[in-house]
Amino acid sequence: MNKRVHLIGIGGIGMSALARWFLAKGYAVTGSDIEKSEITDALRSEGVSISLRHNPKNVQGNIEQVISSAAITPTAQGYNEFRAAKKRGIETLTYSEALALISSEYAAIAVAGAHGKSTTTALLSLVLARAGFDPTVVIGTTLQEFGNSNFRLGRSNVCVIEADEHNAAFLNYRPSAAIITNIDREHLDFYKNLAGVKESFLQFIKNIKRNGILVLNKDDRNVYGMKKQIERRAKTANIRVYWYGISSRSPVLDNLRAVLKIPGDHNLGNALAAYTMAAALGAKKKDILLALGKYKGAWRRMEYRGTMRVSSIKYQVSSRNDKRQLPATSYQLPVYDDYAHHPSEIKATLAGIAQKWPKSAIICVFQPHQAKRLALLFEDFVKAFDQATFLILLDLYRVPGRDKASKINSKTLANAVQKRILTGSRRLATNNFKLQTAMHLPSPTRIRSVIETQIRNSKFEIRNPIIVMMGAGDIYKYTAALVK
Repeated sequence: MNKRVHLIGIGGIGMSALARWFLAKGYAVTGSDIEKSEITDALRSEGVSISLRHNPKNVQGNIEQVISSAAITPTAQGYNEFRAAKKRGIETLTYSEALALISSEYAAIAVAGAHGKSTTTALLSLVLARAGFDPTVVIGTTLQEFGNSNFRLGRSNVCVIEADEHNAAFLNYRPSAAIITNIDREHLDFYKNLAGVKESFLQFIKNIKRNGILVLNKDDRNVYGMKKQIERRAKTANIRVYWYGISSRSPVLDNLRAVLKIPGDHNLGNALAAYTMAAALGAKKKDILLALGKYKGAWRRMEYRGTMRVSSIKYQVSSRNDKRQLPATSYQLPVYDDYAHHPSEIKATLAGIAQKWPKSAIICVFQPHQAKRLALLFEDFVKAFDQATFLILLDLYRVPGRDKASKINSKTLANAVQKRILTGSRRLATNNFKLQTAMHLPSPTRIRSVIETQIRNSKFEIRNPIIVMMGAGDIYKYTAALVK
């Protein structure tokens, strides 16, 4: 009989990758979650038995391990299963503890950082696969190159994992090599302040094995500000340290700009991080550039989802001096889906869109994620959308079991952004300030009609609109409805 593992919160992107690892190793895998999704449907088709209800009965029978997602806190629905497993004496692990055990069987390369982890992990994994390293990969997104999966089983002893700093989870890992893309004021509900975040990353660096490799972003002031402490640790453990940055004049940057298809300086930095690590591991430049040039993007990372048809547009202004009325017509607006949920990520994504399509209006539909994050970083959120043209704010996505009621919500944010537009647009115009209006939309089923109305009735110039649906909650469901 196959060994059996049960995953609580199996519909999460990380948990589903673990499920696929266990399946690949011959385990019988069961799981539970609170709702049906694309992920649960895919896992069921791969042979996983999933209950869409958390119940202690789900952990009956011959189970070797029960693994819970980070979302399964003592107040979350699924904790009843976790508690029942403990009562039965079954080994219980969190996601990061399980991934730590798995990765300990390999020479693990961990990709950490507040932003850019998934893209950098994806790029590095594809480069190493191309260069013959044949890595096993556990990643927080899905890749077309992996058959629309978040997992790849390799045959070598090399493993690439995404190392999340949430609740200091990445301190469970003991990698042979690591990348740190950046450090930011994120997960402040746990760390309280930036100093706490930085200290956790220093602890992560201390976990790198002797004679390992460390790749760091010198353009990030929080990372570079710890240079002395980092290099002191590296010297003690004989760790090779490589600094990268797009502010440098390296000829490699010209090579990357020539081959990359993904937009934005932030993605150029992610690609340079992957390039630096791969080169340090001995990959050939030709293989690295070929792999990076073929990268198609990842799930919910500026992912093209289709088009939204807009009908009966009376006119489309082609220039400020051309106000001709064109015949009523219809045309297709491209729709992109992005996971950005932190002010730094929002800024970087919008800047990347503006850089790639400088003549297009950007319609940003954003769903804030976690009340605590919105409250703690409120002023940063207010300033994050300057390069959008229109901003539509959906209601806050509250994480089950982790979010408490807050006076600061999406309506509060919409009012603050609109006030910034009205009071500061002229003063900010020289600073890439393009935002024309912001509104709160409590009903996501009205996204389509609101966008159409905005375009039809706008007194501003609207050229080649692009829609980007943004957030870490369930906004992707509304994206799917928009492009039907």
